[in-house]
Parts: sequence; structure tokens; C-alpha cells
Amino acid sequence: MTIQIEWPTITGIVGTLLVLLAFFLLQTRKLHGNGVIYQLLNAIGAAAIIVSLFYAFNLASMVLEIAWLLISLYGLAIGIRHRRE
Repeated sequence: MTIQIEWPTITGIVGTLLVLLAFFLLQTRKLHGNGVIYQLLNAIGAAAIIVSLFYAFNLASMVLEIAWLLISLYGLAIGIRHRRE
């Protein structure tokens, strides 16, 4: 028996790992919640999960990931704006 994992699943797993990595680094105080790297990890992770959800749709997960992406992008914009000031 062979297990075939297709690229959407791999993309979703990578996205999940990025979001979890961001949260882990936040909890271990390696990143700050308002930092650019933290927001980027969350945004890229959420976007990757959204891509995977187009292939195995789940409405609740899609709503969560779209919100996660939008909040991360908002945090990224605020962080960049504050760095420029």
C-alpha cells in the first residue's frame, strides 16, 4: 500500500507549520506579536492553507483562514507604518 500525498495537501501542511511556528516563536519570546516576521509567517501560512482548501473545501476552515490572513495583513500594515514613523 502506498500513500499518495498531493501538492494541495503538502501546501496546507506547510501553511499549518508556518502558523504553528509563528505561535511557538511568540510563546518562547523569540518573536513579538507586532513584529513583521510574526505577521508574515501567519499571512503566508494562512494563504497556503486557503490554497489547500480550494481542493478540499471546508467552509468553517475557509472562514477562519480568510480572517487569519486579513488580520495578519492588517498587523503587517500597521507594523510597517509604525516602523516608518
